Parts: sequence; structure tokens; C-alpha cells
Amino acid sequence: QVQFVESGGGLVQPGGSLRLSCTASGSSFSIYAMGWYRQAPGKQRELVAVITRLQSTMYADSVKGRFTISRDNAKNMVYLQMNSLKPEDTAVYYCTAGATRLKVDFWGQGTQVTVSS
Repeated sequence: QVQFVESGGGLVQPGGSLRLSCTASGSSFSIYAMGWYRQAPGKQRELVAVITRLQSTMYADSVKGRFTISRDNAKNMVYLQMNSLKPEDTAVYYCTAGATRLKVDFWGQGTQVTVSS
């Protein structure tokens, strides 16, 4: 079992930046692929970015070049640096852990990101 504490969400103007953080506890953090998903109002939840235990990364096309996912296994943390934010990035962002990069076994509670002027 893995539990998460997410932080870093908030209100930002278009073009601005935010950094989401997720602290994991409960199980062997380093064995999991860690990711961030998001869900905008009226839309399905979607993958934003994922990073494997070997630091291989994958991004949704909509965020490539703007978002960067990273992890610190010593601190049991995963981060999402979000730059050049757009209104369409507005969503609840969820930290996840899974046995593989395309499998989610555990979900965080989510943190709201709102991009608006």
C-alpha cells in the first residue's frame, strides 16, 4: 500500500509556472513507476507524465516541452514542474504509483491547479 501527500497546486496566470510535489509513504517507493494524472471538469482523467524507477519518462503530447517529471527515491518524492501554463491545464492533478509505467495501483487525493487571468 502507498499513501501520498500532494502539494503545490494553486492559481496561476497563463504563462506562469507551478511545481507539484508528492511525498509517498507506506511501501517501497523506489520499485514503482510514479506519475501524474489530471482531470478537468467534464473530462476524463488523463495521463500527464510518468517516470519509471529507472528514470525513464513519458509525457502526454499536450505537455511535452512544458512539463518535467522527476523523482527523488531517497526522499520518496516525485515532482512535476509545470511551465508556460495554459488555461487548458486547469484540472485536479493526481499523484500515482504503479507496477509499470502504464498501470496505476495507487492514487493520491489530488491537488487543484487553476490557470486563469
